[in-house]
Amino acid sequence: MSYTSSSRGFDPAFAKSLTDKILREASKVVVGKIDVIKYILMGLYTGGHVLLEGVPGVAKTLIAKTVSKTINLSFSRIQATPDLLPSDIIGTMVFDPRKNDFVPRKGPIFANIVLFDEINRASPRTQSALLEAMQEKQVTIEGVTYPLPDPFMVIATMNPIEMEGTFPLPEAQLDRFMLKVIVDYPSREETIKILKKIHVIEKFDVHPAASAVDLKLVKTMIPYVKVSDDILNYIIDLIEATRNHQHIRLGGSPRAAISIMMAAKAHALMEGRGYVIPDDVKYVVKPVLRHRLILKPEAEFEGITVESVIDNILKTVPVPTPGVV
Repeated sequence: MSYTSSSRGFDPAFAKSLTDKILREASKVVVGKIDVIKYILMGLYTGGHVLLEGVPGVAKTLIAKTVSKTINLSFSRIQATPDLLPSDIIGTMVFDPRKNDFVPRKGPIFANIVLFDEINRASPRTQSALLEAMQEKQVTIEGVTYPLPDPFMVIATMNPIEMEGTFPLPEAQLDRFMLKVIVDYPSREETIKILKKIHVIEKFDVHPAASAVDLKLVKTMIPYVKVSDDILNYIIDLIEATRNHQHIRLGGSPRAAISIMMAAKAHALMEGRGYVIPDDVKYVVKPVLRHRLILKPEAEFEGITVESVIDNILKTVPVPTPGVV
């Protein structure tokens, strides 16, 4: 079906209903972390990839597995190690004696949702192979190109501690991730809930609340979500503020502006609206920008963080008049 703003197929209420069903089902085993799940859904709705950062034991893997199961998508997990080779991810050719020929043995990258644990522990060569697959949505094995499943999404994780033996991702590679989401420790109340329902969580009794078809349906609506000139100018003002900020050495790129707009469109649909408002933009600015901005050395020395700079920019950049869309 081809969607237009006047078509019955463009149905923000459906997108909201679908999102709510996924969140309700995921909440059976994931305590709290609603925002984390919503950011992952934004990636799925827009075709983007997500980077999760958090210490071990805060349910990063559980969240990724739960989202895949609630949408009935295939899931694979790759544990990054320094000796992991590109062929361990994308696959290789193996000899089949029955056919007396070489046949492809596809790697774990061939799944709808691929969890790449501790991406910074993989070598630069392996990281590049993964990021190429993310960008092209296809891989080449011995000269033959194979498309990746649709939908396709990489959820990579990073541990902010234990930096020994890691290979930090260059800024150009980090930029390939649409969102970087911080997975914090649960609150005291959430920890109590986790302890009370740990046996339920371990059973992982999650059922599909949506399908790949539903997901694609929402994805086709994204281009038709209205973004007014006021909102576009607001996004550009935010990006230009990062470039001109006294504490920032590298500001947001045009890709960052596109990511803010796309994520804001997805959030609008998740809220049941066919148009973007300033609150949609504010909701996505931090996860879009936090891995793209580089502070000046003197700012880091003074204890200034990227998060505090983004907060400052959000406070100082004028917000469009409420109700203007």
